[in-house]
Amino acid sequence: MPKRTFLTLLVVTFIALAPQLANAQAVAEADTAAAPPAIPAKIDLQDGDTFVFLGDSITHQRLYTQYVENFFYQRFPERRITFHNAGVGGARAWDALARLSRDVLDYKPRYVSILLGMNDGSYRPFDADVFATYEKDMTELIAKIREGGATPILMSPTMFDSRAAQANPRRKRTPEMLSQYNSVLAYYGRWLQDVAIESGTSYVDMFSLLNDLTVEAREKDPTFTLIKDAIHPDPPGQIVMAYAMIDDLGLRRPLSNIRIQPNANGKLKATATGGKVENLKSSDDMVEFDWTADGLPWVLPEEAQVGVKMLNLGHRATKEGLEVHGLAPGKYELTIDGETVGTYPATSLSRHIELQANSKTPQYQQALKVAMLNKQRNEGPIKDLRGAWLKFQSWARRNRDAKNQPNNKELAAAVAKDEEKLQDLEATIEKAEQEAKAIEDSIYEANQPKTRHFVLKKK
Repeated sequence: MPKRTFLTLLVVTFIALAPQLANAQAVAEADTAAAPPAIPAKIDLQDGDTFVFLGDSITHQRLYTQYVENFFYQRFPERRITFHNAGVGGARAWDALARLSRDVLDYKPRYVSILLGMNDGSYRPFDADVFATYEKDMTELIAKIREGGATPILMSPTMFDSRAAQANPRRKRTPEMLSQYNSVLAYYGRWLQDVAIESGTSYVDMFSLLNDLTVEAREKDPTFTLIKDAIHPDPPGQIVMAYAMIDDLGLRRPLSNIRIQPNANGKLKATATGGKVENLKSSDDMVEFDWTADGLPWVLPEEAQVGVKMLNLGHRATKEGLEVHGLAPGKYELTIDGETVGTYPATSLSRHIELQANSKTPQYQQALKVAMLNKQRNEGPIKDLRGAWLKFQSWARRNRDAKNQPNNKELAAAVAKDEEKLQDLEATIEKAEQEAKAIEDSIYEANQPKTRHFVLKKK
């Protein structure tokens, strides 16, 4: 075929197929545009960022929030992150909307986690109208958080422990509520998960781990519970919640690992993650070195330790490993900064030992000091701050009702009385913030890793 004839045929063919090609391209572009965004694999809190915990009384307890704060204070000491608890007892999504501007968005957060739903379900079997109100208010809340420049993190409601509720006859609940409310909360959580999937929003499943661990423990102890009052998880349950956040938000990883082994010439060398080994020395019966970690182990107050053990939290979320090869057979005493922390066989050291739960190590004690400072912060100024916002919530609800009942003089008087109690709200906020920051300053002084001197000596 002559070259010109071939080119002519090619042009004619292209012209003939152009509409189909254009249509195919448009369909491909439409498919790409319609593809929903993926849920983020992790959050990325950096130095200078603010994180807000928005929620109801379970957030107002200041426990799972405190344990997550501990994780960041201890694991990322180089990042100055500000945490703000915005939980109020009894809150529903509407209540969160009422205080969103001053209690959340004024802090310019990068992320806002939302733990609501326990009260929104109204403690009754599934009711379509009740859910519709929750759906409407939550949708608006999520949108307003985005409009305020923050990234929302959706979290399922926690579980309702029906068995624990039945063990408390002082509070009357219907058999239908007892048998169905946990399923109502599960439904609310799955709806939120669908919202997260469709919108590409981070999602934390606060329900499943609490529920599954409870069911598993009841195989041995039918009376076991992590939620004695059926609604508010106790400290062990709150660490389960904190772990769920750390895990689902892509933050779970080992703290550090030190590996010491002979090289080809028989001389010891060190490799490490999560820190730096220096001044490595050895003799026939001793190995010593200096270790500067990037962070501290995730250490929590005593009241949470039942949950820590149930989760095997240290190994899963803050593993601090030490592995030493080439040692002569026998037992070796490990000292850190001159303090004996344990005695280990050479075989165990060659496999690896884990130090994160060893309360004798100076790094554990340092992390515990950080945890106790944060407990002081939460039980002092943060508690006062949340109490002030509880008064605001009472006013906001009555004020809403008063607008709907303009002739109700008794309600109008109650609103006026509530307003008097709110006169010092801003002063209370500022005072609590200043006191909390002073403790936070102490936390960021106490959480800086120190160089530790390790000595392994044969006994």
